[in-house]
Amino acid sequence: MSLFHQHLRRAPAVLSSAWRSLHSRQTVARSITTTSVAQNGSQEVRARPRVVFSGIQPTGIPHLGNLLGALLNWVKLQRDASPEDQLIYSIVGWHALTLPQDPKALSVARRDMLAVLLAVGLDPNRSVIFHQDENPHHAELAWILNCITPMGKLRRMTTWKSRLAASRNARDDSEVDESLLNAGLFTYPVLQAADILAYRATHVPVGEDQQQHIELCRDLAESFNRTFKGKRALFPLPQHVITSSCRVLSLRDPSSKMSKSSPDLNSRILLTDTPAQVRSKIRSAVTDSTLGITYDPETRPGAANLLSILAACTDEDVQVVAARYADKGHGDLKGDVAEAVEELIKGPRAEFERLRQETAYLEEVAKKGAEKARALTEPVMKEVRTRIGLV
Repeated sequence: MSLFHQHLRRAPAVLSSAWRSLHSRQTVARSITTTSVAQNGSQEVRARPRVVFSGIQPTGIPHLGNLLGALLNWVKLQRDASPEDQLIYSIVGWHALTLPQDPKALSVARRDMLAVLLAVGLDPNRSVIFHQDENPHHAELAWILNCITPMGKLRRMTTWKSRLAASRNARDDSEVDESLLNAGLFTYPVLQAADILAYRATHVPVGEDQQQHIELCRDLAESFNRTFKGKRALFPLPQHVITSSCRVLSLRDPSSKMSKSSPDLNSRILLTDTPAQVRSKIRSAVTDSTLGITYDPETRPGAANLLSILAACTDEDVQVVAARYADKGHGDLKGDVAEAVEELIKGPRAEFERLRQETAYLEEVAKKGAEKARALTEPVMKEVRTRIGLV
């Protein structure tokens, strides 16, 4: 028996009761294409298998926003998927290079991110989990798509501005100096499209800020299919998966998202934070001086952010949670939020700390994941090369 399978057999069930409850009760909004077939005069509806693709950058330990906004949804997708669905989750190292990185830190971050994905509950026997940079087909297809992408479409992309602003700790996009824009950051939506299309993915769970990129991906798929025709369209038009995720804001500046690039360490809660650190950061979270608690993101963003976090951790409607605190103060709310957050992360935190020490196992998971990924994309790329004449 290989080290890979031995490890899976002995992995302890470390998820907390709150974590298990979250997995068992929440559902993911699924957009499923169906087909009807006549059978004995009746209609039988069959769900077509989905190919789900999503990625995360290896740029430091994930924070609470990453956990509630993306990673938990990946695990729920894995849990709720039909046996025929294919789930593909990538650590997108090439995307990380669009902004300056310390090579040694990036190497550690790649391995740590893999440990995080396993710690939160992704199963390498059910999902394809791999490093994007270990499958060269992503870069090959990205170059081909770059050659059919109009510059005008890329100029209409706005995410690069926000990424530059975040990296420079600017207050908003208007402060961004475009002289700092490199070609990789400008064209990374095309690489993102290649990530998706290389697997002929049908569904892509990403945040709201990435919907523009999914539209570009659909445009490029349609353009390729129209320009390089075959017996059938090669690329499906991927759908953006809408999930019941929580948008977590900075604890120190609730006008912006929680971010790993913020210079204020108290603005975010990391998966590796201790119980004392969680309590301290929640206690110092910016709120307001208004008596009573109400959910009002416009005029009371700090309190609304804490209510959203608590609702996400306990799997409740935020308005229901807010009603319980109508006659209470911010101290009561902060205490309960800290307790709920700690209950949510303590299991994955312990599993992550264990896994990050098992480098041989992580290397084997990465190797097997990359082999599976390349096996999926090679037939697609063979067809791409044939259609464009590179054979």
